[in-house]
Amino acid sequence: MKPLVLPRADGSLGPYVPRPAAAFPVAAGPIKSRIGYAAVHVVCDPLADNNPTLDVAVDWEATLAYRRYVWSLGLAVAEAMDTAQRGMGLAWESAKELIRRSVAEARTIPGARLASGAGTDDVIPGPGVTLAEVEAAYDEQCAYIEGVGGRIILMASRALAACARGPEDYAKVYGRILSQVREPVIIHWLGDMFDPALAGYWGSSDMDRATETCLAILHEHAAKIDGIKISLLDQRREIAMRRRLPKGVRMYTGDDFDYPTTIRGDAHGASDALLGIFDVIAPAAAAALRALDAGDLGRYEAIFAPTLPLSRHVFKAPTRFYKTGVVFAAYLNGHQSHFRLIGGLESARSIVHLAELFVLADQAGILRDPELAAERMRNVLALAGV
Repeated sequence: MKPLVLPRADGSLGPYVPRPAAAFPVAAGPIKSRIGYAAVHVVCDPLADNNPTLDVAVDWEATLAYRRYVWSLGLAVAEAMDTAQRGMGLAWESAKELIRRSVAEARTIPGARLASGAGTDDVIPGPGVTLAEVEAAYDEQCAYIEGVGGRIILMASRALAACARGPEDYAKVYGRILSQVREPVIIHWLGDMFDPALAGYWGSSDMDRATETCLAILHEHAAKIDGIKISLLDQRREIAMRRRLPKGVRMYTGDDFDYPTTIRGDAHGASDALLGIFDVIAPAAAAALRALDAGDLGRYEAIFAPTLPLSRHVFKAPTRFYKTGVVFAAYLNGHQSHFRLIGGLESARSIVHLAELFVLADQAGILRDPELAAERMRNVLALAGV
């Protein structure tokens, strides 16, 4: 293969030759040892005649095709989450359509597992927002998801973070919502590295106090909670919290910096997964979890280890722009015909960042067709003037 000429962080250019494609065998049937949700992206319509920074146009067939691909590997799909640009381009009206279509698609696939994000993103945070408005927004979104036959991931609320006066307000809002849902939900604690508007969630900027408030809510309403997803990029806090969860409540790791450790677990328990990086490394993630099914920890570690540098790069600060890398990987792997995002977010990472992502994806063995990926990388480099 002809070498690529890639830009480096020091401003120089250097050659790189991709490796042959790795083979992750696709096994039939469900993954048994852990639940592995991939929080998945949406594919925008690049040919829509609109203002891409203001308007949303989704390529529904390509978007649903990617979900079918993830399900075919035995992974679950977490729909309409921050990976799908909720709060960064995908408004609730578009999310409703995405959820409805995905739930209908899941019904056609035996064993497909799907859960969808319910939040308050149609309420603009501000000093005039009330707890009643936050509750009403949560009510609407939860009712919609359950109304179309979906399961709920209760997302963190920017509006609640803005108007809550302390832990008691979180307890009130979550208590009311959880008392009304029909089936157990997954609660999502999203850290401010992913969304600065969520700083001080659970009523305190002190993480220990915030953890205690969250745990108190989980214990009080355990019957209505399937699990909690922690996206704090803090392995020690997640493990400590996992050991204190009510019986029957799962910990879904959201630690894109060290998921192999939290998923593998220890003598006291293990985490399931709900990860944006599983969108990028879906075949590797499925193969690693199946190795765990077989009790082959050596293979589990060997598959996951080279994906960690890639994940840490995709989610590097400013972490909220990780969606650009997720979609770039999908483009390199032929899951979509273009490198465009809702809101023009393809511009959120530098060409040097994307070049390094290409190298790390290749080293992790997740480029399905290195020739195609190299051709597409050259197109992006040319557009950047390299």
